[in-house]
Formats: sequence, C-alpha cells, structure tokens
Amino acid sequence: MKKIIDTVETVVDQALDGMVVAYPEYLMRVPGTSVLARAVPKEDGRVGIVSGGGSGHEPAHGGYVGYGMLDAAVAGEVFTSPTPDQVYAGIKAADHGAGVLLVVKNYTGDVMNFDIARELADGDGIATEVVLVNDDVAVQDSLYTTGRRGIAGTVFVHKIAGAAAEEGADLGAVKAVGDAVVANMASMGFALTSCTVPANGKPTFELADNEMELGIGIHGEPGIERVPMMSAREVTNTLFQRLVGELSLARGDRVAVMVNSMGATPALELAIMTAHLNEFAQHAGIVLERVFMGEFMTSLEMAGASLTLLRLDGQRATRLGAVADTPALRIMQR
Repeated sequence: MKKIIDTVETVVDQALDGMVVAYPEYLMRVPGTSVLARAVPKEDGRVGIVSGGGSGHEPAHGGYVGYGMLDAAVAGEVFTSPTPDQVYAGIKAADHGAGVLLVVKNYTGDVMNFDIARELADGDGIATEVVLVNDDVAVQDSLYTTGRRGIAGTVFVHKIAGAAAEEGADLGAVKAVGDAVVANMASMGFALTSCTVPANGKPTFELADNEMELGIGIHGEPGIERVPMMSAREVTNTLFQRLVGELSLARGDRVAVMVNSMGATPALELAIMTAHLNEFAQHAGIVLERVFMGEFMTSLEMAGASLTLLRLDGQRATRLGAVADTPALRIMQR
C-alpha cells in the first residue's frame, strides 16, 4: 500500500485539521469532534443543514460547508459512519433556531446513527428532519443498504436544499425541497480499478486490464456486472440510457448533469465523457441546462466515474444556480 499518510489511526483527524488550515475563511473545527462547521455562521432564524458520512469521499462532505450549502459536515473514519454523538455535535453546530435538516445517504450505519442523533437533539428541543438520498439505480439492495444507495447526487441535494434554507424557507419546506430533488434524480457509476482502504492495506477487489465494473458504490463495493473494457462513448451511452429510462425523461425535459470522478480519473477523460453526453442528450431532445464536471464525491483513489441526471423545474433550476461559496463548489450569479 502506497499512501501519503502517517498512521492509519490519525488519517481522519489530520485531514480535518488540514482542511481548516487550507480554508480558514470557510471552516472551523468544533473542538473535540470530527465536525467541520461554518467559520461564519448562518444568520439566526434560518434552517441549518448537516450532512456527513465516512471519510474517503473528499471533497464530500466538508468541502460543501459554506454559504448556500451545508452548515456542518460530520466525518466518520474511512468508509465508516460517524457515531451518533458526533452527528449530534454537528446538529448543535448547525442549529440557528429554526431546526436542522439532515441529509443522509442510504447506508444502514448512517441511517441508524443519524436517527439516534435526532433523538438526542429532540431531547434538547432542536427540531430535525431528514432527507434520505438513494439516487444509485444500479442496485436495489447491497451489502451496506436496504434499498438503493446514496451516491454523488447527494451534492445536488446539498446545493438545492441549501439555497432554500438561505432564502428563509422553514424546516418542512426545506425538507420538501430536498425530497423533490431525490425523487427526480438518478445516478450510476463504473470502476476501472478498486481503491485501497488504509485500514485494510490492499485493494477491495481486483480487475484485469481488459475489465471494468458497472454499478459500483462509493465504498469500493464491487458493482452489478463485470464487463469487457468499453470506450468512453460506449460507457457514457450505457449510463445515460439507463438514467434516462429510470427517470422516464422525454424530449424537451431539462436536466442538470454531474460527471463525477471517483478519485483517480482525470479531467481529460471526464471531458470526453461530457462531450459524448451532450451528443446523446441532443439526439434524445433532452436539454442539458447545467453541467457539473469534476470531483464531487470520490472513493479514495478509485479510477472510474459516475453520472447523475436531475430533472429540473423552474425552482430547482433557480436554486441550483443560486450563489454558493464553499471550498469545493462556488457559484456566482450570472
């Protein structure tokens, strides 16, 4: 195993400190916790938003703490859910008197620990709601989940629900916004290589040089099908057609798309996929209204990518384009 770390035990703690050093204008670390919160808190009376999960998905989730997105992000150990007390610390850091929305990816540990944290918050009189993200269409149930997994589309929930919270919407309304994003979104990914979890010291699975894995998760889980290596055009079309079918998209529909690197796939290759995606969308009469390309939710050093499509209406489009200022995503009004 070759990784730029000191010890397995200190990976997350040191990484959180490094994030604060790099982005002090955005982030502060809640003392004694694995929580990154806004350096400049949101205005009182606004709904707070918390997300989080295992580390290893950077820039998720701490990279999305800032204006227009998250108020706090909670980090677990690599690919391991944060504990309930850590999530509760995140809730307290995000509470500005109007309640807190928790954006939770559909993994059994995350769901359980965030639910326990909600009970702790309820005991302190902090109202909470949950948006459960399950955008991965590849599998219905997996090693980590009951139902579909939550993957890169989670970032669209952060962005759009975050904009609603900045507008001053109440907790129920912000939850409804997030739920609507999930209902209109689908994602699927593929891998060319596995990743190596520091605590394990070896790749989670092996792929031959002429193989790729379709439908992988973000924790190094193998996918649903091992297939011969495809060209960029072929794999992009495979994912695009699956997502269009899942969302029942038709001519004239407007979508936002995220072309997401799993960690080791360079922008050059993502750009080739994006060019093909545009071609396929034009042929289908689907309008690519906004395209996000880059690293948004990774799986350590896995080579591969995921594709997310989000059906847009007027409100989702406006909120997706609203101002956001975070370490990993900055959007200025056009």
